[in-house]
Amino acid sequence: HVQLVESGGGSVQAGGSLRLSCVASGDTHMRYCLAWFRQAPGKEREGIAGVDSDGSISYADSVKGRFTVSRDHAKATLDLEMNTLKPEDTAMYYCAAYPDVVVAGTSLLGLTPRSGYWGQGTQVTVS
Repeated sequence: HVQLVESGGGSVQAGGSLRLSCVASGDTHMRYCLAWFRQAPGKEREGIAGVDSDGSISYADSVKGRFTVSRDHAKATLDLEMNTLKPEDTAMYYCAAYPDVVVAGTSLLGLTPRSGYWGQGTQVTVS
């Protein structure tokens, strides 16, 4: 099992920046992929940025060019630098971990919570 704790959410004006952090603990010696998902009230869950165990990075089109994801294997952390924030970025942001075997042959950002480990989330509000 993997436990994930997110931090760094808050309220910011449009055009501003925030940095989210996620710390993983537990079976962190396993090979797994980490990703950020978000969900706004009344909207579908969206995978927005992820890093595979081999370092490959993927972004959703909605955040490409504005958000930067980074992973530190030694510290078992996943950060998300969010710039040029828009009101439509308002959502609960979740950090997720998926074992390599779950991600193989599919899209990390398209996975569901059922097949991985998720944190409790951190709220981001852009006005």
